[in-house]
Amino acid sequence: MTLEKATLPVPQFDQITLADLKQKIEHAIQQGQNFLNNLTAVPENTTAQLNVLEQIDQLENNMSEAWGVLSHLNAVMNNPETREVYQALLPSLSDYYTQLGQHTVLYQTYQHIHDANTFKDLPAAQQSAIQLALRDFKLSGVALEGEAKKRYAEISARLSQLSSDFSNHVLDATQAYYKVLSEDQLKGLPPSSVELLKQYGQQRELEQAVATLDIPAYLAIMTYADDRALRETLYQAYTTRASDQSAQSEFDNTPIMEEILRLRQEMAQLLGFNNYAELSLASKMAPSVEAVDQFLRELAEHARAPAEQEIAELKAIAAQDGIDTLQPWDTGYYSEKLKLQQFNLSQEMLKPYFPAPKVVEGLFSIVKRLYDVDIIERAAPVWHPDARYFELEDQGQVIGGFYFDLYARTGKRGGAWMSGFRSRMQLAQGLQKPICYMVCNFTPPVADQPALLTHDEVITLFHEFGHGLHHMLTEVDNIAVAGTHGVAWDAVELPSQFMEFWTWDQDSLDMLSAHIETQDTLPEHLLKALLDARFFQSGMQSLRQIEFALFDLSIHRSNPALNAEQIQAMLDDIRQNYAVAPTTAYNRFQHSFSHIFAGGYAAGYYSYKWAEVLASDAFDRFENEGLFNTETGKQFRQFILAVGGKDSALDAFINFRGREPKIDALLRHQGWTNIVKNA
Repeated sequence: MTLEKATLPVPQFDQITLADLKQKIEHAIQQGQNFLNNLTAVPENTTAQLNVLEQIDQLENNMSEAWGVLSHLNAVMNNPETREVYQALLPSLSDYYTQLGQHTVLYQTYQHIHDANTFKDLPAAQQSAIQLALRDFKLSGVALEGEAKKRYAEISARLSQLSSDFSNHVLDATQAYYKVLSEDQLKGLPPSSVELLKQYGQQRELEQAVATLDIPAYLAIMTYADDRALRETLYQAYTTRASDQSAQSEFDNTPIMEEILRLRQEMAQLLGFNNYAELSLASKMAPSVEAVDQFLRELAEHARAPAEQEIAELKAIAAQDGIDTLQPWDTGYYSEKLKLQQFNLSQEMLKPYFPAPKVVEGLFSIVKRLYDVDIIERAAPVWHPDARYFELEDQGQVIGGFYFDLYARTGKRGGAWMSGFRSRMQLAQGLQKPICYMVCNFTPPVADQPALLTHDEVITLFHEFGHGLHHMLTEVDNIAVAGTHGVAWDAVELPSQFMEFWTWDQDSLDMLSAHIETQDTLPEHLLKALLDARFFQSGMQSLRQIEFALFDLSIHRSNPALNAEQIQAMLDDIRQNYAVAPTTAYNRFQHSFSHIFAGGYAAGYYSYKWAEVLASDAFDRFENEGLFNTETGKQFRQFILAVGGKDSALDAFINFRGREPKIDALLRHQGWTNIVKNA
């Protein structure tokens, strides 16, 4: 089938060279610096002042597009050449953004517009963009003077470099490890997993299957391998990646972690905060560090009783195999056995019903029913044969585009994410439409079969697509508050977690499933088992997320900054109070916690739980009015997805829900309450 060409202007990945990309980014930085250097006084009238803001938006648009392509390639096609260019440009990019954030005259220009009588006549999106910009100027040290201002710039540049180094170490440590497996060690693994491990062996020019630390391989072994010693070996390799406990000392993130925490603390104090957690929360929805801490600890109390029951069940089934002490490398293996025993269900039973092409088709159908948009695949140059390009149409009009890159491979960072390539924005030549990348690390296709997804992977796809819809369905034309821009970080997970609910709905599952051989949808017994198992180990999973969130918050509110031993002691203490699952003394989870040391979640990992309250409560309205109620879908699109950062997260939620958020729906969706829904 020949696809029609993309109608939106897309990057020419088949022609892009690193040299061109480098030149484009350097040019964008130079343009920005020239503009700032020439802005020596606040323009006299409002029209001229607003013109300055327009030019800043245009510069940001150019920069984010050029840098977005490079940082995307660095994440999905990482190699020494791309990494070298990326690392070389980081310092000048950081310098530019520091200069921008601390430019006194630019700040005064925004302030003049804000203080003028005509401010109230500006469009709501522009008012919000100006208010958010003024906040960000203050958080970027615009009020600092002399040495303090210079030091802030040094810290910003150094933190950019350290985050990149941390991320590279995790990727390199993950990819450096592999273990050749004997036939005996493959016992217990389903055929599809054995084929995958053999495929990993072939990629290394070996005839045997190999275990790697890539998530599809690691999870397959931890879930199915009967060889307990193999599971322990893999667990140790995985949980000591990029740490002092690993054989590969060149990837040790210990000094990087320590320096990041030290510099964040110093930055916070320069800006007048007691600690970095306070600085982080200054731009978030949550009212205070104490409020977040209390929220997490109260949520943990709800999860504790279910979690303790769940771990007791796990220990009991392991004891049947003569295991007196449940170890961390046993939990995945016996969880799978327990699920099979309790519900007659395993991920492996479900996979043949979720071929990736069918899941994607079903996802698009669900989005069509909810928001009345069509999704059409179009021909566009891509960076890897796995990647595909699609466009969103609303009433026949293209309103946005996105790329899917769904499978794990060498040179690709782990995890799943959405990142914007281009934001919606009004340009002189017309409306610029948004385009984004959605990246996952699913089990790749094996042999000539399409990829078969686990239900967990289906949930992940819906999650990232929620972020994508937030980016693409925006109706705001101001880049600073379009899509996910300007949205409080602890509310940005609302649209993504919200989308996950449709993976638990019978009508949706009918759209998402078609057996690889028979084309049958998920049969009644498997559907019932899946829905019955929905809350399986929800207590343990929640406590684990709360453990991560409390750890993140605690190390970032500590003053002075903690060293490696203190970081470990903090994690050990939180685990002792909240974890029910076993761990080991050598576990160095923190050394690969990229969300907080290399991503945007520092003192913000709690956002997943905070936004889960919002997502559950928003979905509660659909439960009452119909999961595919077009009017409710229209209002969710109008009040949540379309507004970007134009409305505050709380206002947007209230506009949709008619009241402030409540925690009741979250507790019910975790299976921790007997609240009965009205039909």
